[in-house]
Amino acid sequence: MMKTDILVIGAGPAGLSAASYAARAGYDVIAIDQLSPGGQLMLIDEIENYPGLALTNGYKLAEDMERQATSFGAKIEFMALKSLEKKAEGHFIAITDGDEIEAKAVIIATGADHRHLGAKGEEENQGKGVSYCATCDGPFFKGKDIVVVGGGDTALTDAMYLAKIAKSVTIVHRRNEFRAQKALQEKLKTLDNINLALSHNVVEILSDGTHVTGAKLENGEILSCDAVFIFVGIVPNSTLFENIVETDNGGFIITNGSMETSLKGVFAAGDVRNTPFRQVATATADGAIAAHSADEYISSLS
Repeated sequence: MMKTDILVIGAGPAGLSAASYAARAGYDVIAIDQLSPGGQLMLIDEIENYPGLALTNGYKLAEDMERQATSFGAKIEFMALKSLEKKAEGHFIAITDGDEIEAKAVIIATGADHRHLGAKGEEENQGKGVSYCATCDGPFFKGKDIVVVGGGDTALTDAMYLAKIAKSVTIVHRRNEFRAQKALQEKLKTLDNINLALSHNVVEILSDGTHVTGAKLENGEILSCDAVFIFVGIVPNSTLFENIVETDNGGFIITNGSMETSLKGVFAAGDVRNTPFRQVATATADGAIAAHSADEYISSLS
């Protein structure tokens, strides 16, 4: 069994920030993640609104965050959590696919995954032209026609990335205006190979059995394309914690301003919690606050 003061579950921006702050405060910290550190940062091509950095990419920022956390002494382990149990105050047991971990406090920073559209043909055509990651799969469709579904920050940011690669990008959004930041909407207008299909829904994704061939709208119109990239929100990675801490109707973990959950000694940070705004900057702020609160909790035990 591994023992630590603070266990951080998840190594995205929130988790790495929490690990940095906690380790720098002198605590033994283990951060676990089943994938490479960085979380959804690894999928972002350009970041231009992270304070102090005029322009960077998610991969580099993730590397820098990981390097900083480990320089303070935090340990990052590649493990998947199976269960978490509170035995007593200051005594948590986490079962992973690699080892058991005993911790005095726990910070949940498991983030969220892309929500699926639910359109006919979506599941069958994953890997055949249906994607949820522009930087992962965009280069496969250089010079092709692409449909992007969604109207938030991610949809517009990734549509603009894809426009650099593709012949054309058509953004389909169910509302008559975007929810994305105005700065992104203004930037979108400068690209002449982006088309808009507002007040529409994609109800079916068509293919020839091997490749995506089009996206069918609810009015029967078919947009010919070689790929459909879907950005319609996120689903929190909170299933393992639903019987441990309180969550809202969407499955997001409920916290107060100190990142405290309904279970004393357990904190949540980043996209997995019920925050009104999800950005890299807010995730790292959550992580810092969670680490500070975990410090206060552990100090209260002695």
